[in-house]
Amino acid sequence: KSPLKFSRQFNFYVSPVVAGLIGATVLVVSVSVTVFVWTCCHQQAEKKHKTPPYKFIHMLKGISIYPETLSNKKKINRIRRDKNGTPKEPGRGNLLVDAAESGLIGSDKTPDGPNAAPHVDQLPIKVDYGDELSPDQSLTPGGSKTSSPSSPGDDVMLGELTFSVDYNFPKKALVVTIQEAHGLPVMDEHTQSSDPYIKMTILPDKRHRVKTRVLRKTLEPVFDETFTFYGIPYSQLQDLVLHFLVLSFDRFSRDDVIGEVMVPLAGVDPSTGKVQLTREILKRNIQKCISRGELQVSLSYQPVAQRMTVVVLKARHLPKMDITGLSDPYVKVNVYYGRKRIAKKKTHVKKCTLNPVFNESFIYDIPVDLLPDISIEFLVIDFDRTTKNEVVGRLILGAHSITAGGVEHWREVCDNPRKPVAKWHSLSEY
Repeated sequence: KSPLKFSRQFNFYVSPVVAGLIGATVLVVSVSVTVFVWTCCHQQAEKKHKTPPYKFIHMLKGISIYPETLSNKKKINRIRRDKNGTPKEPGRGNLLVDAAESGLIGSDKTPDGPNAAPHVDQLPIKVDYGDELSPDQSLTPGGSKTSSPSSPGDDVMLGELTFSVDYNFPKKALVVTIQEAHGLPVMDEHTQSSDPYIKMTILPDKRHRVKTRVLRKTLEPVFDETFTFYGIPYSQLQDLVLHFLVLSFDRFSRDDVIGEVMVPLAGVDPSTGKVQLTREILKRNIQKCISRGELQVSLSYQPVAQRMTVVVLKARHLPKMDITGLSDPYVKVNVYYGRKRIAKKKTHVKKCTLNPVFNESFIYDIPVDLLPDISIEFLVIDFDRTTKNEVVGRLILGAHSITAGGVEHWREVCDNPRKPVAKWHSLSEY
């Protein structure tokens, strides 16, 4: 007998409606993927050819230095010159040099990130407790040390600064060359010399902040460094002011401020070519600094519990720090005993505002007998996710307060225990 064979036939019927839906879905997915891939490629191509709106190039003896505001690394192109001094095309080799290792633009410490701080800090204060004062933690105005015997006095000539200003119309770029300084005062008594360098800022918005390299042991420094700032229309030059701050580097403490030079561009016409200028270096005047806004804080001291409550309430009229015309501020609170920092806390970041409201409190244990030596420093800082955070302004209350309002506020807190005392204070330049 032949074995039985079973045969089964299955027929699948698909309606035209379902088939149409499946086809349409496949078509939509294909088009979406294609558009997404094309958009990503187009954005990458635009980034490669697009010039950043607030870029500057730093020229130092034939080397173009692209600072960390454009990327995390500096891109250095070596420019070859022939015998006549005309530049040739740059070679293939582009060196990537870390900002801290290059030494041409300083690597200041950045503030801590914007993470929320605990609201209570139980802190026993001792004379030998805390960190040494660092360059970004000084309690004295103007960046100079009050205890430094080498700080220039009123009767000391501070020298002269020579620089030039030019404008590149095709590239819409302001070109500033810091050439040299003459007759600087002695800031280091051991070497009877100074280690000068210059910080330059374009006011009033302070979007551009650059510095030269440090020249060791000289009172007649020759910098010969050129800074090219892009994205500045010629029509806006008359509203800008060049601020040069001449400093002497100090390895073990805060750098000494020699003086400053303020140059309003309203009186300078670079339209016909490079303008050579020489200005006298003047002693820094804190009162002439542009307003940095106001900060409202509240202090209250409990003598029985020996506890100080610090409340950061709000700020107003802060300067514009971002290209959008706004700022992302937060407040860093440093507590000092004498000249030593013993505690630091910070508020949350308030996004896209020039009038932030914080309402954050911090509590510190401070014995009554140590209260006369306590100082509280408030730093209003603009948070930037891609570049270095920038200090907007500063307020100091307590033993090292530098304003009449700050002294009066601290006196009221000490004379009225258990009573919160809230006041507005103008922020000074950091």
